[in-house]
Parts: sequence; C-alpha cells; structure tokens
Amino acid sequence: MADDKIILKAEDLDGYLVEQDMKDLKTLEEMYSETMKYFFLLVEPKVIEQFDKMGHVMQDICSQHPSIKVFSFVTEEGSHAEASRVISKLRDIKTDHHEFVYWIQRAYEMLFRMAYTAPHSEKKNYIVTPTPVNNPVQNYAVHKIPDIDDEIENSVMCVMLRGALLPSMIMSKEIEEYSSKGYVTPFALFKINRDDTKHESDMQYILDLKKSFFNLKELDGKDLIFADPMNATGGSLVTVVKYLQSQGVRPRSIKFFNIISSLKGSLRISRALENVTCYTLWLDPALNSSAYIMPGLGDAGDRLNGCDKKDNPRNIIRLIANYGSSINGLYNSQLAKIESMVLE
Repeated sequence: MADDKIILKAEDLDGYLVEQDMKDLKTLEEMYSETMKYFFLLVEPKVIEQFDKMGHVMQDICSQHPSIKVFSFVTEEGSHAEASRVISKLRDIKTDHHEFVYWIQRAYEMLFRMAYTAPHSEKKNYIVTPTPVNNPVQNYAVHKIPDIDDEIENSVMCVMLRGALLPSMIMSKEIEEYSSKGYVTPFALFKINRDDTKHESDMQYILDLKKSFFNLKELDGKDLIFADPMNATGGSLVTVVKYLQSQGVRPRSIKFFNIISSLKGSLRISRALENVTCYTLWLDPALNSSAYIMPGLGDAGDRLNGCDKKDNPRNIIRLIANYGSSINGLYNSQLAKIESMVLE
C-alpha cells in the first residue's frame, strides 16, 4: 500500500469465502459451462431449461444469505416480468446509448422500491402539491407515499466512479423525492479501478486517494449507499469499505445496489462486510477468466458514458458535462452536491 493508493488482491477476497461457497460456485460454473454448449447451435428449449435450473439453484443458495436480496427472489411474482423485461433490454446488443440510460433509470427505480418502499408500505406520509389550476382559487392534490424518512435521511451516496455516477444520482434523486423534507444526500467520490491486465484469479483493485473526494467525518455513523450497475467480483466495494473502516469510519449500515451481480460477487461481499445488504435486480451464475459477468451485458460504464480515450480520460466534471442538459436539469440538486464536494 502506497500513501495514496490502496490495493486489494483477489486472494484476499477469496479468503472470505467458506468451503460451502466454493462448492456452490463450482456447481454454478459447471452448469453454465454445460449451458454454453447449446449456445453454438442455439437450441432454445435446452437453453431455457438450463437457465431455469440455474435460477432455482441460485435461489436456494441465496435463501441461506439474508444479506443478498435478488428482486425476483424476494418480490411478488407479478413484478417478475417487469424485471425480466428491463434486464433483457439492458443486455440486448441492439439497445443504444439513449435507450440504455432510460432502462438504467427504470432499473434503479425498481431497486429503490424493493429496498425502501415495499418493506415500509404500511407507514404513510403525504405529498401536498399545488397544481396549474388556479381558478377560482389555487388547487392542490394530496398523495400518499410510504413514510421512510428515518430510513433515508441519514444516507450518504458513495460513488465508485464512471459507471456508478449516473446510477448514484438516480438513487439520490429517489431519496429526495420520497423525503418529506426534500433531503438531498451528500456525496463521497472514490476513484477505484481494477487492473484489467490481470485475470480473475490474480486481480487487483486500486483505490486512488489523490483522485477521490470525501470527508471521513461525514461518513461515520451514516447509512452508506453504493450504486454500481455491475457487481462482478465485489472487490471494489470491499476495498473502499475496508479502507474507510481502517480510518475509523463505522457506518450504521451499507447498502449496495446492482442491476446485475454475479453470485461470486454477492457471496464475497456478504462474507467480507458486516451490516451490509446487497440488492440486485438480477443474479448471473458465473465469471469468465477476465472477471467479467456471464452472460452479463458488457461494460455498463462504457454503455452509459461512452468510451474514454486511454491517454485522456474524463474527470468527474467533464463526465457530468457530457451527460447533457436533459440529465443535468433532472438531477440538478445532486449535481450541485457533487460539484461542491469536488470543488471545495
């Protein structure tokens, strides 16, 4: 560990897994390898049958881990088709950038609902809204929402940069809209990446403190929220949280929101961190040798933000500027918080 770089290695992550985890992961890897045999010929009935089997096995495994919440495993059956539709559009190679952003927003609204509003639907709060109708007097409308102020108004949004930026803004916006006081989360920005020249078995996760922006005092005792579209190995989250803990930060809770997570990534996090809950819209069974999720959806960061030039990567302000006026206007309060953290 250099003074400005924190490095976590894959073997350290695997040290958190127990013998049963390794057996479960091997079972799923073998099942996925068997499934891939039918990809070449696209034997649809066999592909469907294999994925159905893997789904049941993963559901059984997750039932033993209360800190892993998978949308289709814990919500009512009537909502499962919505998750399938959203994930299928995000996976589809024909989904372009603008449509991809739209489905990302849909996905995180669903994840927010799963984590916050569904468990507390019996407690009610009210929104009183003035309407454009003002004749003969100003008209108002009243709408009930779940009362989740206690759940959300101690939150800090922790961004693991690039692909996590827009999802984090979406989650913060949802919190603002459900807070009776219009609470806008503070932001902490972490520059972390994995060394993609390495393989899954010897991967390294590098937290660059010089290019990160956070206040340790604002993180202690808080509900830390991480929103990263993909959780492949769990390494980035574990690296950040373990560093914060080494600096004396004791979160009240940690919530990790993913659109797709590998089983291995979810298991590692549930074993490595206390008081953490992983919320994922979809669980995938395997990783390849380069630590990419299979079947996955490609590089979510590039599909959200476009590709950076290797010799001239965008900083946080340039990345926000590239989102354009429609995104910037929608998330104006969130951007003000982010800019304040970066510039001050």
